[in-house]
Amino acid sequence: MDSQSFKQRIKEKFPDLSTGQKKVANYLIEHLNQAAFKTAFQIGRQAAVSETTVIRLSYALGFESFSEMQAVIQEELLRENQAAISEHTIMQIGSSDPFKRVILNEIQILKQLINRRNVQEIWKAVDALIKADQVLIAGHMLSHAAAYWFSYMLGSIRDHVDLCSPTGDFIEKLSNLTKDSVAVVFSFSRYSTQTMKMAEYVSENGICLITVTDRMLSPVGRISDIVLTTEENVQTGSNSIASVISLVDLIIEGIHEKDTERIRAHQQKLEEMYSSFNVFSE
Repeated sequence: MDSQSFKQRIKEKFPDLSTGQKKVANYLIEHLNQAAFKTAFQIGRQAAVSETTVIRLSYALGFESFSEMQAVIQEELLRENQAAISEHTIMQIGSSDPFKRVILNEIQILKQLINRRNVQEIWKAVDALIKADQVLIAGHMLSHAAAYWFSYMLGSIRDHVDLCSPTGDFIEKLSNLTKDSVAVVFSFSRYSTQTMKMAEYVSENGICLITVTDRMLSPVGRISDIVLTTEENVQTGSNSIASVISLVDLIIEGIHEKDTERIRAHQQKLEEMYSSFNVFSE
């Protein structure tokens, strides 16, 4: 097998899977730790499909057998060294101290940001954002705060960065995109239909689509070129804005690492304008 991650393999094959196989794929993505050590029969029972459907999924994903698929899942979990703090431990501590539970949950989520697959996707996003002639950023409802923060940070280090308003001006801004542009969407449960419509347009017109979302197989994640996840396999009960901002910071740091000269020129221009317009009091 190649070095492609198991989750990435499922994302690429997902549109071609049968309805039953999609149920298994969703179950595996959301319960990878548990599924790594279950039989095909047990997985099928949990996903409400037959054992045969589970085995057929392994073939559809390019494995020679269910055993080979499971071995790859187990190796990947070991390699990524999942967070040592278990959800059970978090809940035990949280029962007496809710603030500690929140902090430990954040630690668990943040550790996931630096797994091998996520790091590879972050560097892909960095390269795409550096090369883009323009960047359009969108996030509606719960996701808009993260979209605003990213647009501000990215706009401070490069030009031609635009943010879609939460009131819905994305059609006019989409019309300005070219094949060399990049769209970045933030999409968390509950997923906005407006964000989905925008993402579908971008994908159908061959424009690079980067998604920041809570799981790889979220509605927008399924059609994106680059998917960055924050809370996959973590039972938080609510989305963590801290983890999203941390992920955004990693992208910005990566651009700083690779595009130093252009950033320096852009920021020098900004500083001159700040002084000219007396933007800051000090």
